[in-house]
Amino acid sequence: MTRVAVIGCGYWGKNLVRVFHQLGVLDTVCDPSEAGRATARQLAPDARVTADVDAVLADAAIDAVVIATPAETHHRIAVAALRTGKDVFVEKPLALQYADGLDIVRVAAEQRRILFVGHVLEYHPAIVRLRQLIDQGELGALQYLYSNRLSFGKIRREENILWSFAPHDIAVILRLVGAAPTDVASTGGAYLQAGIADVTVTNLRFASGIGAHIHVSWLHPYKEQRLVVIGTHKMASFDDVNKQLLLYDQRVDWQDGNPVPIRGTGVSVPFADDEPLRRECAAFLDAVATRVTPLTDGASGVRVLQVLHAAGESLRHGGVVPLAGVIPQERS
Repeated sequence: MTRVAVIGCGYWGKNLVRVFHQLGVLDTVCDPSEAGRATARQLAPDARVTADVDAVLADAAIDAVVIATPAETHHRIAVAALRTGKDVFVEKPLALQYADGLDIVRVAAEQRRILFVGHVLEYHPAIVRLRQLIDQGELGALQYLYSNRLSFGKIRREENILWSFAPHDIAVILRLVGAAPTDVASTGGAYLQAGIADVTVTNLRFASGIGAHIHVSWLHPYKEQRLVVIGTHKMASFDDVNKQLLLYDQRVDWQDGNPVPIRGTGVSVPFADDEPLRRECAAFLDAVATRVTPLTDGASGVRVLQVLHAAGESLRHGGVVPLAGVIPQERS
């Protein structure tokens, strides 16, 4: 049986502690704060709890490490864990610097370890079902995608809204399109803290002609998490707040040289009632057991980092930023 240690039992780490405990593989929880350790004892009373990261990494009995610490620590802890021979699950984003993400991937390859990135939305049953509809040609050729990830809080000090919220949607859009964008343009505003954007809109262009945009904000009066996909035959909308996937029999036909909207009602598409995080954690354990590259591997994490890096450059300097030397995206 795989023995797992979770490093970080804070805002998101506590969810990983809960699920890995439920899966029966949690050996140790590590958190530097007394509050984090107290939470770990409540969620996993039979797990070892410590504040010593080095001791966790040095423990030969631990097979895999799950890193849910602040993003600026991901690179250091992930590389150290890989070099001790452990398989590694890193929460999103993989790192805060593109070069650091590449370094983590390089070390994982050198050590022949599994590297898994926590893009949990890719494991959501509704997104899995949406991918199936696209692959089956139900929507026709993709034309445009957009996502809104909006709420009031949680406001961070160490990363802006783009790095905090957008990785989920970037990962899903790259997966659905099956390609990396040719260029990225992003605009936004910092209203609460100088230099830390609270709201951004990021546009992606693909060589195929497909377009996409991602709107994220933690300065919004209500919560919205919605992904819309426009195809030549049909359209789809996934509302993660209300847990609803709708397929619209709508398109635009051309009659006598004029565009004519063909309207249809939205039909609810059923999907499995599974917790996305549990599916994600199970996928990590399966990759560790089988040594098969997972869906959200290091390369997929780096592709997301490259888009984030380009969007950040666009935010700082304005204009469109090309993605030169992009790692090819392939569907799994």
